[in-house]
Formats: sequence, structure tokens, C-alpha cells
Amino acid sequence: MARLYPLFSSSSGNCTYIGSSNAGILIDDGVSFARLKKALEINGLSLSSVKAVFITHEHSDHIKGLDMLTKKISVPVFAQDSTLEYLLGKNMLHGEHYDIKQGVEICGYRVEPFATSHDTPQSCGYKITMSDGKTAAVCTDLGYVSEEVENALDGTSCVLLESNYDIEMLRNGPYPYYLKTRIFGNTGHLSNPDSGKFAARLIGSGTTHIILGHLSQHNNTPAIAEQTVVSCLDKFKRNSDYILSVAPVETAGGFVPF
Repeated sequence: MARLYPLFSSSSGNCTYIGSSNAGILIDDGVSFARLKKALEINGLSLSSVKAVFITHEHSDHIKGLDMLTKKISVPVFAQDSTLEYLLGKNMLHGEHYDIKQGVEICGYRVEPFATSHDTPQSCGYKITMSDGKTAAVCTDLGYVSEEVENALDGTSCVLLESNYDIEMLRNGPYPYYLKTRIFGNTGHLSNPDSGKFAARLIGSGTTHIILGHLSQHNNTPAIAEQTVVSCLDKFKRNSDYILSVAPVETAGGFVPF
């Protein structure tokens, strides 16, 4: 049985493990080596279970653990070419690294990128197809849901989906105007209502598990994100048509089977 472990999910650090207890992959590594190792152990996983790391983009909350991780263990890193260029320029990779291009087969999984709209030279999410045909995806850091994103995630079994901010909390919050404008924009982050609208389309296409992730710790709360998204899913029955959860800032243990 495949599992998605949301190890870390917030604006301060992101890392997701997808696979089994024996072999899997990390999507992003935005926390220290010590915190990652502890999070894996809490979930009954080990560093030896990690067979590859896939990076979505170059912002620090997605890459800051790579330098030490690739010094400590031998693990290939996959990313898009501009992201790889940045990581190499910062001397953050100390082992094998590859341009993800159209996709790759690793430890029996097919991992494919899809472009997302974010304020970096390149940004992507990843869809993972397991040997039994079940699929999962990590889709965060996007200002809006493009046609490419919709097509990539159509029918995906389990999706970790960004629900970054509550509109009124961001509008009335302490962030400076330029930062609010960035977050609200088409290369920023996905709001709770937009996340809910996309979740409805996903469930309509066959998605059974939605995990809300990358919540802002300043402009959102788990309760508000969950309430807003659920209100967009009123034509579906929760725990029958779909299962919804919110990824923790830092794992205390737990996974989503798919």
C-alpha cells in the first residue's frame, strides 16, 4: 500500500515522503537534516528508505536541507534545469543530480513534473504513479490553477493541494503592500477559496483524498482553510465521496494511504 507522509508543510519548510516503509521519494527538502531524520523516524521510516529527492523550485523553504542531506547520504536529486543551475551555483548538491525533463522511473514509481505558476524561473509540482496504478501528487506554490495543472491532476487518487491564505486575513494582516500583492498575484500562492474550487473539480474527476498544505502561519489557520474548502464541496459527501485533511506544520506521525 502506497502512503503519503506530509512531514513538513508551511511557509517555513516543506517536505513530503511518498512511498512505502521500505522505499520512497521526497518531494522537496526545506528543513534541516536533523529535523528531517527525526520526522522520518517518528513515522517509522529511515534515511535509507529515501531513494530520490525531487525539488519543485528554488525558494529556501523547499531546498534549505539539500546541502547537508546530499553530504550525509548518497541520494539522487531531480529538478528542472533552471532549478538545478541555481542549486549547483549555490554548491548545494554533492552527488548525482538530473534534469527531470518529462519524467523518470525510480524504485518502481513513475514521477512526472507539471508546470506551476510561481515567482521563480521555473516551478513545478509532481505526479507519482505507483506500480499498482494508484497516483498521488504534490501541488503547491501556484498563483492560479492553469489548464496544465488541471490536466496533469485529472483523476489523481491523492493530492496534497496548496491552501495558503485566507483572503481577509491577508488583506488586513501585517504584511507590507508589496508582499500582499505578490501573494495575491498569479505567480503567488493559492487562496482557500481557489483551493476549494479546484478540490471540487478534482473530486469530480475521481480524487478521493485531499490534503490541504503549505498554509501560511500568518494569514491562515487549519480550521479556516478546512472550513472554506469544505464549503466548496457541498455537492459531495465528506468521508464517503472524499476524505479531507490538513497537513501539519511538522509531523507528529501519520500518513494518508492511497
